[in-house]
Amino acid sequence: MPRAGALRLVPVAALCWAAAGAATLAPAVAPWIALALWAIVALAAVAVLTLSVRAGSRPRSARGPGLLRMPHNALRRALVVTVLAAAASAAAASHVAWTQPERASIADLALDGGRAVDVRAQVVGKVERRADGTLAFDARASRFATGTETHAADVEITVRVAIDDVDRLGQLDVGAAVDARGTAAPGRPAGRSVIVLWASRGVDVVHAPEGPTAVAAGLRHGLLRAVAGLPGVGAGLVPGLAVGDTSIVSPALDAAMKAASLSHLTAVSGANCALVVGMAFALAAACGASRGLRVASGLAVLVGFVVLVTPEPSVIRAAAMAAIAMLAVLLGRAGVGIALLSTAATVLLVIDPWLAASLGFALSAAATAALLLCARPLAAGLARAVPRPLALAVAVPLAAQLACGPLLILIEPTVPVYGVLANLLAGPAAPVATVLGLAACLAAPLPWLQSGLAALAWVPASWIAATATTTAGLPGDALPWLEGWPGAAALAILGLAIGLVIARGRGGSRAQRLARAGSVCLVAVVTGAALGAGALSSIAGRWTLPRDWAVLACDVGQGDAVLLRSAGAVALIDTGPDPEPLAACLSRAGIERIDLLVLTHYDLDHIGGLAAVRGRVGTVLHGPGDAEGRAQITALTAQGARATEASAGLTGSLGAARWRVLWPKPGSRAFPEGNDASVVVDVRGGGIPPTLALGDLSASPQRVLTASGALAPPYAIVKVAHHGSGDQDAALYVAAQPAVALVTVGTDNDYDHPREETLAILDAVGARIARTDQDGAIALWSSEGAVAIWRERGG
Repeated sequence: MPRAGALRLVPVAALCWAAAGAATLAPAVAPWIALALWAIVALAAVAVLTLSVRAGSRPRSARGPGLLRMPHNALRRALVVTVLAAAASAAAASHVAWTQPERASIADLALDGGRAVDVRAQVVGKVERRADGTLAFDARASRFATGTETHAADVEITVRVAIDDVDRLGQLDVGAAVDARGTAAPGRPAGRSVIVLWASRGVDVVHAPEGPTAVAAGLRHGLLRAVAGLPGVGAGLVPGLAVGDTSIVSPALDAAMKAASLSHLTAVSGANCALVVGMAFALAAACGASRGLRVASGLAVLVGFVVLVTPEPSVIRAAAMAAIAMLAVLLGRAGVGIALLSTAATVLLVIDPWLAASLGFALSAAATAALLLCARPLAAGLARAVPRPLALAVAVPLAAQLACGPLLILIEPTVPVYGVLANLLAGPAAPVATVLGLAACLAAPLPWLQSGLAALAWVPASWIAATATTTAGLPGDALPWLEGWPGAAALAILGLAIGLVIARGRGGSRAQRLARAGSVCLVAVVTGAALGAGALSSIAGRWTLPRDWAVLACDVGQGDAVLLRSAGAVALIDTGPDPEPLAACLSRAGIERIDLLVLTHYDLDHIGGLAAVRGRVGTVLHGPGDAEGRAQITALTAQGARATEASAGLTGSLGAARWRVLWPKPGSRAFPEGNDASVVVDVRGGGIPPTLALGDLSASPQRVLTASGALAPPYAIVKVAHHGSGDQDAALYVAAQPAVALVTVGTDNDYDHPREETLAILDAVGARIARTDQDGAIALWSSEGAVAIWRERGG
């Protein structure tokens, strides 16, 4: 364990973090926070000077022995720490206060959540494809135009745009200058992005990346081309392992990597940066370079690596953490590492206070601190039961998982059971794949060499992919846990108890023995409860669902997955964004086969979970799609499904129920593929209350559907279109007369779904509203002439 002196900077970082979080959450009061903290700095500094002067003015003979001077010195040290903590906190709050006027003026443009704006900006973050098929990226805006008014600016924004609305898509990359036109909404509280711009009127690339960013983009794209022809899903991991580019990782593999706690391998982390710097340092040392030159070469390579993998905030943060970890390893002193970690975190928070609300920043800090402080005691404890090399190998991922688990609960309230095992198996392959993939990336000028290196990197990448898919497929791979901050706190306490059980021996003082015994009891009780909850969500889960359910909305996050059941036959409308939550829902409901699969359209939040049902589908009813959509249908038919393209007027049966397609119109060119061509079905009879599922239909086709006379109201259940977005036609819901409005939506989603105006429409027609973000899974059935509703959270 580090000496107490090495931990003195920890409260400095902690208080700076708290002040930065408070200032960014309440930017209007940031100036007052800063003023109060600067006053504390002044008072504490005066106190330190006073103590120093008094101590220096007394004769040495009057100062007493060292034991008598200890309280005085301890007070002075505490005051110095107070000065540092208050100064850093005040600097972070001052940064927020300084930028707030400009940020507020830009945010005012989006107060109504729908004002049209034109923005000139430079892309500063990766261009990523989201679950709904749209693109999202962070950009630094330099000019805003609203109507005839133009405003100069220097703020960060987030841009979201449909792929088809991007001009010169191939040149959209980090460093590119763009013009984005659409509607703006305020960014998240404490978020770095001032506004979120929905570029509904398109994004034009004014000029492609230039200079180093252009070279880096060319190298990344070259690596993507080099692995394109390699077999298996593991090929898509090579760019992710090497340069953090996950654009060609399949949704199924991405879900498996997350379920197996391996997703950190495809994100640029401190480990990647440390590996690159370590290689540069070792090469310089082998060439006989002096210590100064070795450090300089390591820093130069680190800067180049940051540019290559895109210098977005998360990457810069990872580079800083890697530098700290490397220095701690070189010095061989964990205590020094903690002091440096605290210093770096403090400096980063002063430079960028909005990191205080970044979960990625918290994960980086927690993982680094755990490796510095906890890996060695855990290894020593494990070595009492297993060989020391194995204990060391297990201790690293175990320390990281114990530290990061409580934070990850805030994203997904499940605990990965096999995460440590998966990391133990995949860990040795990760650096090999990273080094070979990076070498392949840099070998772009020599295509023959690049292809060979990419093929070599494919081998360890495929091992990692196989580890992820195998681990994620094991029974009970994830145990349910409490949600939100209570769940994070509970898992943190459990993690501390596990650490005490492993690190502490059977001996020690009475207090230590009691602490260990209490930890053993806590771990045993929680493990039993978690295993029981896991059984209820899988094997025994069907006992917790109402026996007579006819419609079951699965809680799959921001996406659609609705089951319908009649006379033993089962239909599934869409599959959600990921296979794992859908597979859990099917297991809980005891569903082995899908007689009818309806794919309303091909956005990832509707088809991302297909891997959970492949080989188990009888008939797939699908809407019109592009080449990628047709490939999905072909994959289903290759595994035994019969495919039928849906169009208005098509009918069929599901057990004793009947279904009827109301949309899209056959041969219509008025509404393109995607949301507006979503398959809309009417299902009723055979125990299923009259149900209308609207897919992601927007207001315009909703009006046409209402006018067509195809609706057959009143409907007992209406699955609200597009997760409750604001793009709705109130007249459709008036005409449908729903008794229950079912909103399939993810908790704390980035789209503010369901929108208040949509909820107002549903309230106005007298519908009872059921939401998966608040209620979890939702079961509905007919009971005494009405619709009965069972909510997972609330009954």
